[in-house]
Amino acid sequence: MFCEQCEQTASGNGCHQWGACGKSPEVNSIQDLLVYCLRSIAPIALKAYELGIPNREIDRFTCESMFSTMTNVNFSTKRFADSAQQALQFRETLKQAVESKSPTPISWPEICNYQPDFEENLSEQGQQFALDLIQKASGNIDIYSLQLTTIYGLKGLASYAFHAYELGQEDEKIYQFIYEALVALDRQDLDLNAWVGLALKVGEMNLRAMELLDAGHTGHYGHPTPTTVPLNHRQGKAILVSGHDIKQLEALLQQTADTGITVYTHGELLPAHGYPLLKQKYPHLFGHFGTAWQNQTKDFAKFPGAIVVTTNCLMPPHETYDQKLFTVGPVGYPGLGYLPSNADGIPDYTPVIQEALELPGFLDDETPREVKTGFAHNAVLSVADHVVEAVKAGKIRHFFLVGGCDGAKPGRSYYTEFVEKVPQDCVVLTLACGKFRFFDKELGEIGNIPRLMDVGQCNDAYSAIQIALGLAKAFDIGVNELPLSMILSWYEQKAVAVLLTLLYLGIQDIRLGPTLPAFISPNVFQLLSDTYHLKAISTPDEDLAACLA
Repeated sequence: MFCEQCEQTASGNGCHQWGACGKSPEVNSIQDLLVYCLRSIAPIALKAYELGIPNREIDRFTCESMFSTMTNVNFSTKRFADSAQQALQFRETLKQAVESKSPTPISWPEICNYQPDFEENLSEQGQQFALDLIQKASGNIDIYSLQLTTIYGLKGLASYAFHAYELGQEDEKIYQFIYEALVALDRQDLDLNAWVGLALKVGEMNLRAMELLDAGHTGHYGHPTPTTVPLNHRQGKAILVSGHDIKQLEALLQQTADTGITVYTHGELLPAHGYPLLKQKYPHLFGHFGTAWQNQTKDFAKFPGAIVVTTNCLMPPHETYDQKLFTVGPVGYPGLGYLPSNADGIPDYTPVIQEALELPGFLDDETPREVKTGFAHNAVLSVADHVVEAVKAGKIRHFFLVGGCDGAKPGRSYYTEFVEKVPQDCVVLTLACGKFRFFDKELGEIGNIPRLMDVGQCNDAYSAIQIALGLAKAFDIGVNELPLSMILSWYEQKAVAVLLTLLYLGIQDIRLGPTLPAFISPNVFQLLSDTYHLKAISTPDEDLAACLA
C-alpha cells in the first residue's frame, strides 16, 4: 500500500501498512484500479466528444466514481469492484459507438484495452498502478509530485461537478478537461512547467464547477441569509444528516414531512440552515448536532435516532451505532445499510424513517444554545458599502479568512488560538468544517458587522472567493491589496482543488497547515512559494504579526 493523498498520512510521508483514514490496503489498491479503469475510458470519451457522440451518463459516472475514491468516502471493496466493471462496460459500449461513427479506423492506446481479471484478487492487480506512475515519472520526483497534485485536484473537481449536476448544473468543458487530464497521466513528453500549467488548469476548471454548484444551490434554495441555528435538541424522534449533500437533505425532509420526526444537521451541513427556501418549507429542520467529521464516532454514539451520511467524510463506524447508520450516493462501508438511488438520484428513505421511529429519540428539551450561519457572498456583498466605510473609518483594520478542513491530527488547535487572538478591530470569515474549532465563539460585532461570519461549506469556497473579489472591486484595488489574509487548513482532495483554484486566481500569501501536503516535493513547494508566496503556518502570534504588519 502507498497513499499520501490526505493530511493525516502516516508520519507525514505516506500510509504503507494501513490508511490513517481507516481504509485497508485492499481498498486502496482497488481504488487505484478503478481510477485506472476511468483512465482507460478517457481517450475514447474525448474521441466521442470530437465526433459529437453524447455520453453524459459516462461523464457523470466518471465524476461520481472519482469522488468515491476520495479520503473517507467509501471503504467497500465490493462497491469499487462493481464500479470497475461498470466502467469497462461503459468503455466498450462507447468504443463501439465511436468506431461505428469514425470515418477512419482508430488505433486505441494500450490502456483502452485494459481488462482486469475479476475472477482473481483485484487488490493485487491494482497495486501495480501506483508503481507504474512512479516509474513513468522517470525518477523525476518533481514531475511525480505534480502528477499526484493533478490527480488529487481532479478528485476534488469531480466531487464539485458531482454536486453540481445533482442540482441540474453541468458544463461539458469540465468533463472534457477531466478526460484530458486523465490522458495526460500517460504522457511522457510533459516537462515541469507543463505539469504546473495542468495543475493550475485543474484550479481553473474547479472554479467553474464551484460556480455551477453555487448556482444550483441558490437557484433551488435561495441565496443564504444570516440565520440563527439551534445547537440544542428538542424532545421527540430524530434523524441526523451528515456530509455535504443538500439535495439529499431536502429529499429526506420531503419524505419525513408530517411524520413528527425532527431533522438535525451534522458537520458540513450546518450551512444548509441558511437557505431560506429550505427552512421555510421544512420547519422540522430544527438544529445542528455535533461538530466536525472526525468527532462523529462520539457524536453518532450519543445521537438517539437514525443517521444518514450523504458524502465525505465517513469515519469507520463503531458497533455502538452502526445499526442506525445509513449511507447514500458515493458513500459506503461494509455492513452499513446502503440506500441506492432511483433514476432521479434520490433514495427511498423509508428504512431510515422506520429506524428513527423505533429509536427513543430525545426525551427532553435541552437548554437553548445557538450559532449563526448564512454569510454567503450575496449577504456580505449586499452590505459592501458599509464594510468599505468601516474600513475607511478605521473601525475595521483587517479581514482574516480562517477555514478549510478539520481533522484529528495534532496541530489544529492553532486555528482556535489564532481566532481567539485576532484583535478586536478585525473580522474573521470562515467556511468548511475547519470552523468547528471556533464556530461557537462569541466575538461580538463592529458596528452592525459580526466579527465572525460563517460563509458556508467547503462546497461554498466559491462564495468566499466572490466576497474577496467583490470587496476588491468595492475598494477599487487588486484582491492582493485587500487588508485580507487567508489562513487555511486542509485535509482531503476538495481542499487540494480549492487551493489550486486560489493559485490559478493569483492569490498571494496564503498560509497553509497544519502540515504541508506530503505529495508536494520540496522543489515544487519552493516554486509555489517563489511565485505565490505560499507558506506554511508557524505560530498564531507570529502569523498574526506578519499579517498585520
